[in-house]
Amino acid sequence: MRELYYTISDEIFRRFPGYARGVVIAHDVTNSASPEELIRLLRAAEASARQRLDLDLLTEDSRIKSWREAYRSFGAKPSEFRSSIEAMLRRVLRNDSLPTINALVDIGNVVSLRYLVPAGGHAIDVVEDNIELRFASGGEDFIPFGSDELEHPLPGEIIFAEGNTVLTRRWTWRQANHTLTLPETRAIEFNVDGLPPVPSAEIKQACMEIIELVGQFCGGEMHYEVLSREHPRIELKA
Repeated sequence: MRELYYTISDEIFRRFPGYARGVVIAHDVTNSASPEELIRLLRAAEASARQRLDLDLLTEDSRIKSWREAYRSFGAKPSEFRSSIEAMLRRVLRNDSLPTINALVDIGNVVSLRYLVPAGGHAIDVVEDNIELRFASGGEDFIPFGSDELEHPLPGEIIFAEGNTVLTRRWTWRQANHTLTLPETRAIEFNVDGLPPVPSAEIKQACMEIIELVGQFCGGEMHYEVLSREHPRIELKA
């Protein structure tokens, strides 16, 4: 069996000092519709976010502002292309409840709301090549969730990719069909993204909460690592 690796390019760390990405890898999980207990946790995380944040002041929150500045730096207008956490919070702060998709997706949303960071998963039982967070050349292929139209990222855009196949455009903006988390998913990796002022300790804590929740609701074998400039590559092990 071929060894597969997960890497963050050094150029990402040069452009964004202090950035870290927690990665939780889980194998032999059982995914299903979220049970009532998990749905309650999601609604509680929404309620907590509404208590902590004001929609009118959201763009001034330090954790949201850092993503807007990062997007702007690689040419993505933050008013048009919002990080996953800002898009989620805007929905929640308008008093819209997030839909429950399945247990693994909902767990990512719970942790994202608790820590106010982008957090989400990719099915890795369909991955056949190395995966990497890097800057795009512009020649990569992307088929967004809910579409069959082929797109290409802009040169210099930050992408998460499997070889030449884009899994997420604009860092945390939109996911592809290819690695969607589905009921049949048996192996998954969760990304937990931290730009300053988010400390590394919180990224680690968020990863441990994902492990706890996945263990409670989906079972499986799990571990996590934090990717940083000093530790930019891990192996995707079973």
